[in-house]
Amino acid sequence: MRNAEISRLFDELADLLEVEGANAFRVRAYRNAARTIESYSGSLTTLAGQGVSALTELPGIGDDLAKKIVTIVNTQRLPQLDEIRQRVPPVVLEMLRIPNLGPKKAAALVDALQIKSLDELRAAAEQDRIASLKGFGAKSQRLILEGLAQPTTTDTRYLISDARSAADPIVADLQQSQAVVQVTLAGSSRRGRETCADLDVIATSADVNAVMDRLAANSSVENVLQRGETKQRVRLFSGIEMDLRVVPEESYGAALVYFTGSKAHNIELRRRAQERGLKINEYGVFRGEERIAGRTEEEVYAAVDLPWIPPELREDRGEFARAEAGTLPELVTLADIRGDLHMHTTATDGKATIREMAEAAKERGLKYIAITDHSKRVSMARGLDAARLRAHWDEIDKVRGEVHGIEILRGVECDILENATMDLDDQVLSEADWVIGVLHYGLKQPRETIMRRLMAAIQNPHVDIIGHPSGRLLTRREGADIDFDEFLKAAADHGVMLEINADPHRLDLDDVHAAAAKDLGIPIVISTDAHSTGGLDLMHYGVQQARRAGLEKADIANTRSFAQFRKLLRRP
Repeated sequence: MRNAEISRLFDELADLLEVEGANAFRVRAYRNAARTIESYSGSLTTLAGQGVSALTELPGIGDDLAKKIVTIVNTQRLPQLDEIRQRVPPVVLEMLRIPNLGPKKAAALVDALQIKSLDELRAAAEQDRIASLKGFGAKSQRLILEGLAQPTTTDTRYLISDARSAADPIVADLQQSQAVVQVTLAGSSRRGRETCADLDVIATSADVNAVMDRLAANSSVENVLQRGETKQRVRLFSGIEMDLRVVPEESYGAALVYFTGSKAHNIELRRRAQERGLKINEYGVFRGEERIAGRTEEEVYAAVDLPWIPPELREDRGEFARAEAGTLPELVTLADIRGDLHMHTTATDGKATIREMAEAAKERGLKYIAITDHSKRVSMARGLDAARLRAHWDEIDKVRGEVHGIEILRGVECDILENATMDLDDQVLSEADWVIGVLHYGLKQPRETIMRRLMAAIQNPHVDIIGHPSGRLLTRREGADIDFDEFLKAAADHGVMLEINADPHRLDLDDVHAAAAKDLGIPIVISTDAHSTGGLDLMHYGVQQARRAGLEKADIANTRSFAQFRKLLRRP
């Protein structure tokens, strides 16, 4: 099993134990274990194969947790979790998917109001029966109603990272089959959507049954849900469902276009075909009964007088006009990235030292990094006050002199406080090489307050960039209410860069606002926000987000050489 799948089981166990009122230290132990597993850069399955003692080398993993990990790896099950799932009312599991409603409050609602379904929960909120409960109030009631209105409460969606970590090994395994000629991931995950509801895989083969048998036998597959002549649907142990379609080679490109989507893109593509007296479907491009194209995607687009359009752009957001005019962007690639300017170390909540992060970045071919540990407001992450930050910068200076071949900037991720001031004073910020201004707290403040905070940071001469601007956490938390027209204009006017945070929980800026930033000439920085050396490998998710925004190499500040990048900074 992949690390993310094991981590998810411990997270769910912690949630359900909290619902039952278990000891807080016990709950925290499982949550910490989940984070350790999530941030471990190697394969936990491989480590488990070395025995319990190897697992206990990981921070926070004792004998008991190590034995549970071995059980999960060997059986794809956690018996303790199976037992507690039987005890906890099913509606609680559904309620835990509602943003802003944690395990304790979910349990309290079930106990106090005898809630048995989400419909009953909605009715209780609409009837004003939640606001009067101890520990809730009108605001909690409103947030519950807002959460219930979000599609994630009814249709489970998975982070792009979870979707790809589930799909990519399966696609790689199918590629090893002698029966498979071609196989490619399709669907929204191929387009790089931030979240995915399910997975689509397209393959060609002369032996359909052999391909389906191989998928069914994959260790990641929990159940075969449906099997027909050309389509098979399976549920993976991660919970996500996958459709495999085996098509003739002459239909491969057409099927890949059709099942990659998006729906809006396909509708426009079919409209263009109709204008030319053609019909496009998953089987090919047809003139009457004659198939004239479909073997490759390039053939499909050429049939309607267009060049091939990259999957990330297939959202019907102007890509057809650009393709017709010959102005499709040459999208940025992972190989273009030369620096990573947002990462954390053991000085706050990171798992690796300054030296370890620098060496790991160097191994990945990066030419410069910024060490940007938290400022003091983030107390849960042991954020740095002025004295500790300066001592930390002294350590960075020391590593600078010892690790050659990579430039290291002395940075800080500085909170923009609820009262519209910075978490560190200007004198301290002026001593930094690189300052990221961020919103971590007070994200539910009114738009006017949020904008006052962002404007204060943008206008501060020591702030170089606004990091993960909205503060959202995908599938968990909505971002702040930002007037993006005002925000982007201010950033452009004051020469402040904006971040695409590559952490799959964030991917913030989103693609729409990153495209708007490009139009205003705002330099974008794609950074990982890595909290471990393995976290540096998240960069490709940020690059894909940038590609969805139509960004090219020149739009990304950290594709420049270090000397060129330094010229973009507001400080001398």
